[in-house]
Amino acid sequence: MAATAVRCLPMVAVVFSLLLAGAAGAQLSSRFYDRKCPRLQSMVRSAMAQAVATEPRMGASILRLFFHDCFVNGCDASILLDDTATFTGEKNAGPNANSVRGYDVIDTIKAQVEAACSATVSCADIVALAARDSVNLLGGPTWTVQLGRRDALNASQSAANANLPGPGSSLDTLIAMFGDKGLSPRDMTALSGAHTIGQARCVTFRDRIYNDTNIDDTFAALRQETCPLQSGGDGDGALAPMDVSTPDAFDNAYYENLASGQGLFHSDQELYSGGSQDVLVRVYRRNAGIFATDFAKAMVRMGNLMPSADTPTEIRLDCKKIN
Repeated sequence: MAATAVRCLPMVAVVFSLLLAGAAGAQLSSRFYDRKCPRLQSMVRSAMAQAVATEPRMGASILRLFFHDCFVNGCDASILLDDTATFTGEKNAGPNANSVRGYDVIDTIKAQVEAACSATVSCADIVALAARDSVNLLGGPTWTVQLGRRDALNASQSAANANLPGPGSSLDTLIAMFGDKGLSPRDMTALSGAHTIGQARCVTFRDRIYNDTNIDDTFAALRQETCPLQSGGDGDGALAPMDVSTPDAFDNAYYENLASGQGLFHSDQELYSGGSQDVLVRVYRRNAGIFATDFAKAMVRMGNLMPSADTPTEIRLDCKKIN
């Protein structure tokens, strides 16, 4: 890998005008809590700094939690709800079970926020802020988070299973699933750059490293050392970094990996496999600043995915359960 291909992302703040929150009909504002909870953003930042310092992987986990929340009926913190007698929630859906983590970090932040500003700040807004800070603390861009989301009163395991793209997805599937959320192919390719941080379980990339042909042989052999061909054993949970070169830094190395045939997931390599996103991958590979700007813009757009207008909501006091 060329030493000059990967650069740390600039600490740019991407500022956006207030945006209408889609179908929910509510207007989000970056100043929503200025009077009601003025220390909110500093509290979230401090807690995330501590969490990431303790375990850098947690930054990727919180970012993924936000994505998995927003793609299922909007950014409403439904992913945080435990199962109840009346609904089966999202935590144990296929894409989330034994995979999504960081719930305890959000619970810790929520407790601190409740102590300072009782019954004021939604869990959904806390997750949105924590995701932004996770990226920035690991060297990525920052952006203005629009606030004013509310928390859902229910969750749906079936919706999570249906709405989250899997690691074996084709490029056409990725474009379609992001498009269903109002996100463009460019948004999809930029947001996929989140895979520059974090780790994945063997079960999610086994098929790629043993069966795909558009994979670097040395990279496949490296991953096979800890991810056995035989499924069903302890090896299923063996972890590997999603970015082989700088796993704990939010940078544009992910796109260099794709250009080298070193995407960990089949869905990753689909972005650079002779298809419509090849040109954009090359742009992001060469220009960290363009990637940073596009990623921040796409995060704002994803963060504005709202539940339908008739969805009952509240400000949860405990993110795990309704009031």
